[in-house]
Amino acid sequence: MTQFTSPALAIIFLTGAALSWAGNHVVARAIAGIVPPASLNVLRWCLVAALVGIFAHRSIRKDWPLLRRRWRVMAALGVSGGGVFGTLQYVGLQYTSVVNMGILNSVAPPLIVLASYLIFRDAIRPLQLVGIAISLVGVLAMASKLDWAVLTSLTFNQGDVIIFANMALFAVYSACLRLRPPVSLASFLFALSIPAALINVPWAWYEHEQGFEFVPSALSFGAVGYAGLFTSIVAYICWSRGVEALGPGRAGVFLHMIPVFNMILGVTIFGEQPQLYHAVGLALILIGVVLTARARS
Repeated sequence: MTQFTSPALAIIFLTGAALSWAGNHVVARAIAGIVPPASLNVLRWCLVAALVGIFAHRSIRKDWPLLRRRWRVMAALGVSGGGVFGTLQYVGLQYTSVVNMGILNSVAPPLIVLASYLIFRDAIRPLQLVGIAISLVGVLAMASKLDWAVLTSLTFNQGDVIIFANMALFAVYSACLRLRPPVSLASFLFALSIPAALINVPWAWYEHEQGFEFVPSALSFGAVGYAGLFTSIVAYICWSRGVEALGPGRAGVFLHMIPVFNMILGVTIFGEQPQLYHAVGLALILIGVVLTARARS
């Protein structure tokens, strides 16, 4: 596996991952209560397996012996970072508010740093912590609209608990990406998609038994297409490349770019008007991202 070491390109890839996941939040808002989460995730990862299998079959055949030897690692990464994380994200978004979602997503970068330290004893640099803290303040500025009363009046429900637990799961997945076999990203993504889809089959069956069925429509197939192409293939490749180059701790702060892109998408798609708190939050997040990216591992 060729090591990817360019910090400049890593920043582009991590920004692309954040943009893809921000778009996924827009999709999740559109399908909440309409498209069953586990069924969507099964179809999403089946689509990924089919597309990658078609276009990268030579690479997969070459890497398959190594993937088979490291099947436990691939199963753990596929179940955690692909299967469970993706479904719980859609489930949580059905219950939580936009404000809470922004705040709860913002805990992912420090959780990634913590997971990397606890599991692999990665060093934690002061500049890295400063950058994460500044960008976190930027997220809170956007979520609260610069109104302290918004933060003090927050209430949390079962969806918020799900999202927080999911962020912790993603932190462990990101920290453990270094354990992936030295194969091409296409082969890795194909192998990741198999356990990610299989772990959701019983859950999808339960949804069906409860009457929450996947109904073919432009909205449901559009959600599967976006989740498969952008949330999975584009975002996972970009995230893996960025983590490979900068390390999970430094890469994690780019998740704070998600609310920035949420704001941009809200303005362009939903006609929301940009406000002062958007500018303040954007400035703080960008400062934090730059400082964290400059921190040396």
